[in-house]
Amino acid sequence: MRQELLSLPKGLAEEVSRNLVMVARLIDEDPEQAYAYSRIALRLASRVAAVREAAGFAAYATQKYSEALAEFRAAKRMTGSVELWPVMADCERGLGRPERALAMAGEPEVQKLDKAGQVEMRLVAAGARRDMGQLEAAIVTLQSPELASHSVQPWTARLRYAYADALLAAGREDEAREWFAKTVEADKDGSMDASDRLAELDGVEFVDALDSDEPDEIDDEDDGQDDAEVAAAERASDQAEYYDEDDEEYEPLERSEADADVDVTDEIVVVEDEVRDDEQGQAGDKA
Repeated sequence: MRQELLSLPKGLAEEVSRNLVMVARLIDEDPEQAYAYSRIALRLASRVAAVREAAGFAAYATQKYSEALAEFRAAKRMTGSVELWPVMADCERGLGRPERALAMAGEPEVQKLDKAGQVEMRLVAAGARRDMGQLEAAIVTLQSPELASHSVQPWTARLRYAYADALLAAGREDEAREWFAKTVEADKDGSMDASDRLAELDGVEFVDALDSDEPDEIDDEDDGQDDAEVAAAERASDQAEYYDEDDEEYEPLERSEADADVDVTDEIVVVEDEVRDDEQGQAGDKA
């Protein structure tokens, strides 16, 4: 990307670069804002392939599949690379054209993809089969040497998860449980909800104690306290919270002051990631 930007005048290259950095930072947390930055970069340097690719991923993240597909096609023409082929096929799925995605899975471009790209294409193809109601065919599509391998690769967890989900949709619960468990083993960073799906299958329910409707228990010794005693104790507690008699710098505050609202602004720091690394993994998630 940096090499491509060198073809631009220095000031323009810096401006485009700043917008692309914002796309990378925001695409996961605020895709709409990332999309807005991508449009600025696109307006400034539409003839740069990296800009077209970033614009495509930003549009893809906001489910603007027609626009994303157009940008990916433009980037592919400029670079001659086929690495965007799986996400282009997934855009066809997003546009309600799973048959086109399946046709792309059989094109010669797939053979030019690296291993990660071929796995992505398999995930997209399986998703297209499911879109068409061909559940058993989707299961067969996911059955591959990569799925059977005991080696854990960057794509392993997603492939196993898609397979488990397809098995569950087909009513093969025992097999689905097995593959969700295998997904948990491969999902080292816990980015998927395989453990929750597995617990669900095992009938485990998670209850948030904070949401419990049961009343708090009251000690028997407090039963004899009347309302006046309770109120007095609460006032004493409030006074102690806001005043330290041993500290000369503090004076007791009136209750009304203590109750005043305080506005707190949190600064959110967004860490930059590469757009391609963030979004490549999204192709085929519908599988």
